[in-house]
Amino acid sequence: MAAAPTIDILVTNNGGPAPGRYDRWDEDAWIAALQANMLAAILLITQVVPGMRARRFGRIVNITSAMVKSPQLPMGLSTASRAGLTAFAKALSREVTCDNVTINNLLPERIETARLQGMIARVARHGGIDELAARAEMLRPIPAGRFGTPDEFGDACAYLCSAQAGYVTGQNLQIDGGAYAGLI
Repeated sequence: MAAAPTIDILVTNNGGPAPGRYDRWDEDAWIAALQANMLAAILLITQVVPGMRARRFGRIVNITSAMVKSPQLPMGLSTASRAGLTAFAKALSREVTCDNVTINNLLPERIETARLQGMIARVARHGGIDELAARAEMLRPIPAGRFGTPDEFGDACAYLCSAQAGYVTGQNLQIDGGAYAGLI
């Protein structure tokens, strides 16, 4: 914060904890997940919001996960902490929007990144299949028939950070190629 005292745009992101089994997560694992994927972002947000409000402009985008709307138990550490951040962001967005400060969340699902490559390798190992078969398996639930690109994801984030997105706040934008089957 000392290096950049006047912040108008904040994008929070953190790699999530590895998938696992709920019966193997102890209190330390839960606390680490909450600190990394919820509390770190909330503490940053609470530090920058007063200045944004005073300057009457601010854009906050939290990169959470599609799992906050479609939880999968192996991703429980990540999902629970990111869902907490999502709820906090929604609540705060309603208070600060009157000062032209917006807070939104991007919910990625299967974007072509190193983390996705790691997940493909994990599916291959656990399924006893090669990585091409694991990749095809992970593509199956994506109606777009492909993984998203970092550029597509970045463009969505840039929009939410723009002046043109001033009337978009408290939203969860899924970047998932149509994978989410729900209405809301």
